[in-house]
Amino acid sequence: MHPFRTCLITSFFLMSFSVTNFAANKTAIAAANTASHKQQQPQRENIDYDMYQTIRDEAIAHSHIMEYASGLMDGIGPRLTGSPNLKRANEWTRDQLTAMGCSNAHLEDWGEFGMGWQQLNSWVRMTSPDTAVFIAQASPWSPSTNGAVSAPAAWVEIKDEKDFDKYKGKLAGKIVLFGDMREVNPVDKALFARLDDDDFKRLSSYPLKREGGDGFQQFLKRLEFREKVGKFLADEKAVAVIVPSRDGRNNGGSGGTVFDDTGSTFGWFVYRREHASPLPVAVMAIEHYGRVYRLLKAHVPVSIEMNLETKFTGDHEHGFDTIAEIPGTDSKLKDEVVMVGGHLDSWASATGATDNGAGTVVAMEVMRILNALQVKPRRTIRIGLWTGEEQGEFGSYNYVKQHFGFVPRSHAADELKVTEFDRKPAGPIETKPEYQKISAYFNLDNGSGRIRGIYLQENAAVAPIFAQWIEPLKDLGVTAMSMRNTGGTDHEAFDAIGIPGFQFVQDRLDYGSRTHHSNMDTYERLQPEDLAQAAAVEAIFVYNTAMRDQMLPRKALPHPELEEQRTAPLKSAMPGAEIQEKEKDGKATQP
Repeated sequence: MHPFRTCLITSFFLMSFSVTNFAANKTAIAAANTASHKQQQPQRENIDYDMYQTIRDEAIAHSHIMEYASGLMDGIGPRLTGSPNLKRANEWTRDQLTAMGCSNAHLEDWGEFGMGWQQLNSWVRMTSPDTAVFIAQASPWSPSTNGAVSAPAAWVEIKDEKDFDKYKGKLAGKIVLFGDMREVNPVDKALFARLDDDDFKRLSSYPLKREGGDGFQQFLKRLEFREKVGKFLADEKAVAVIVPSRDGRNNGGSGGTVFDDTGSTFGWFVYRREHASPLPVAVMAIEHYGRVYRLLKAHVPVSIEMNLETKFTGDHEHGFDTIAEIPGTDSKLKDEVVMVGGHLDSWASATGATDNGAGTVVAMEVMRILNALQVKPRRTIRIGLWTGEEQGEFGSYNYVKQHFGFVPRSHAADELKVTEFDRKPAGPIETKPEYQKISAYFNLDNGSGRIRGIYLQENAAVAPIFAQWIEPLKDLGVTAMSMRNTGGTDHEAFDAIGIPGFQFVQDRLDYGSRTHHSNMDTYERLQPEDLAQAAAVEAIFVYNTAMRDQMLPRKALPHPELEEQRTAPLKSAMPGAEIQEKEKDGKATQP
């Protein structure tokens, strides 16, 4: 080759290399300055199949999940928010996480909750016209009867405030039955069921009609009215109140099952001193309620004796979340976080096994598995065990608010009737520096059933990623990916501000029929094999998220403050319609 041509080619090559290297460096700098969830995602996931099998083996062959379950459910018991038992559970989970090798295990105060309360002893019986022992428990935050009380029973039918007049001067010294006697249908379908083909078909289809409606608002209105009823009955000098237990799925609310939650109380905010129940309240098994109801309807006098021994432990109890970590090891990614969790609190009529002791011990087992395998995650893996979930997801929402961001909420007088995070948005999302450092949060809170898939929360960008993660898990029964939103638990706090927050699809078992918020929510309702499978699957999702080059992609930032505007009727869609004008007082009129 001619020397001049060689020199020319060499010069051209060096110039091209410099330009290419400059462009590559510029791209690298741009990528470094862009949050990794915004960077281009790989088409193929780098899956560590050996780790899949290693996690499976530790989770299934060496499971300790039922030991955690017995410690929490049997050793500590019911964990009502604000109660001494929940304090014990916070401390126990912190200490267990430390013992398994987690770092920085601690409790985080999310703020004042309200009254601490315990049920110490409850019994209700009929003394005439016959003797009978009834299945009943104190309603949450019910005051004590201060020993056994005996009184005539009276049933009241109060649907609205005008019905108060019918009972004025007639209830003094009475034990009042408040609530209709519902139909008790035979249990003609299995109370224990796994997801079937129809369930998967529904999950895989995206709803074309807005789901949800105003059911929760109607529930709050009913409780607001019940608070007025409680005050009326107290003013009339009633001794105590008995309410019937509601039903469960497939007529499961029978056979001695009692559902005992906010729905059996005299108001949503009954845990606050200013809204405290003015009377002792017991919720009774429907068959036993029915016997007294029918006797009273037949004008047969009934005498009831009852003792609700309860204890208040303070008016200004605070709520705490249990937090612990496996530190990240990648110098560039260790400040980023992957979270896993569930809610630690429960109701008080049983030991909170499926709601949500199951989600709690699965999350703990995930951390134990990863510690036992001495995993060195690139990102930090953090567990959050929340409290106050049953009263409004207080623990998770306040944690997210303190660390990542929040939706400003209305303080209008009518909005103060609901909990903070159910109020209307008052502005756009406000984020904090840690907002860019969290990749995802994974939650489990639908009972003891094994994981069958995951809800994507309308985050289409994660679908091809999760599809690849799920492929090696199909032999464990994990197949479903649903674009649907699912609600009612702690992933909502993350999802509400645009952080990828996911709830797993689970077999429903007898969760909705028998255990959810009931006196039957005990250790015996837990399924060891299902929980071990769930721990394996959740550990793999957490591990994969912690080891990827990029954080998981996010859907578009929500704008809840624009929701009413976006759903408002169009002003000029109808041809020929006259345009409305606004009067000085701001009210629209038709000219």
